[in-house]
Amino acid sequence: MLSIRPHAEHPCQPKGDPPMKRLQLVIAGLAAALLIGGCVAYPAAPAGPSNFDLSWDAALGAAADAGVQVTSADRASGRITGSKAGAAVAIALQTQADGSVRVSFDAQNAEEANPTLNERWLSNYQRRMGR
Repeated sequence: MLSIRPHAEHPCQPKGDPPMKRLQLVIAGLAAALLIGGCVAYPAAPAGPSNFDLSWDAALGAAADAGVQVTSADRASGRITGSKAGAAVAIALQTQADGSVRVSFDAQNAEEANPTLNERWLSNYQRRMGR
């Protein structure tokens, strides 16, 4: 008479987990190693131009919009100089302790030849700053 044993193991197979289960564990381990090895931490990208850079570009552009002929623009010192119809123009930018930028516009002799020069420059500056 023939006897059949349920779940008989083959004599060449190691005891324990079936071969498919082992293969799945090996594949999962390799995938995890590849995923972890592929992770790279990059430094944060700069947020964009600084307050000073934005203000500088707006001040310089506003001067051109108002018809000021710029003769000197020194970003390091924060000074822009020029003239409009014979009147000397000076624009100064200074970064404050809180990170804001103080901008001043001076055209002392412009009142006679260009009575609205200050207002035109300020309007152009505000527009360029998105205000």
